[in-house]
Amino acid sequence: MNKINYLFVTLFGIGKLKKIPGSYASLITTVFLFILFHVINISPNIVLIGIIIIFFISLYAINIFIKDLDEKDPKEIVIDEFIGQSIPICLYEIAHVDTKETSQVLTFYFIMFILFRIFDIAKPYPVSYYDKNFKNSFGVIMDDICAGLYVVAVLVLYMVITS
Repeated sequence: MNKINYLFVTLFGIGKLKKIPGSYASLITTVFLFILFHVINISPNIVLIGIIIIFFISLYAINIFIKDLDEKDPKEIVIDEFIGQSIPICLYEIAHVDTKETSQVLTFYFIMFILFRIFDIAKPYPVSYYDKNFKNSFGVIMDDICAGLYVVAVLVLYMVITS
């Protein structure tokens, strides 16, 4: 059971990569979601429900993983990057259900990936608040959810300005 939990929180071992495991997890999440939405054609609503389920499982799984660790947000935990990166992509897909050109989709996915990494690394408020004040699974996940919501806010602002 511990091995399954380890594979879950490290996103099948991506978190054990020596350099920038969070960025690799975000990139793989972006590619994975592109395949789900644009190759397999799964509904974004179904994927969003799956991400919500993963969020609740993560609350428990991360607490189990960190209970005996001194570091409460170790770099090998990257399931939070999966959740945070998935938020803007799913909401983009829900908002753009009509047929889109692949080049446009890839451009927005790239922008969402870069923005998410910037917000996740820079940790503007309230991302930093959750990162500093909650030394449990809630804090580990919520800083990435906030970073994902910042990406959504930037894209919504961009779409309002350009329309």
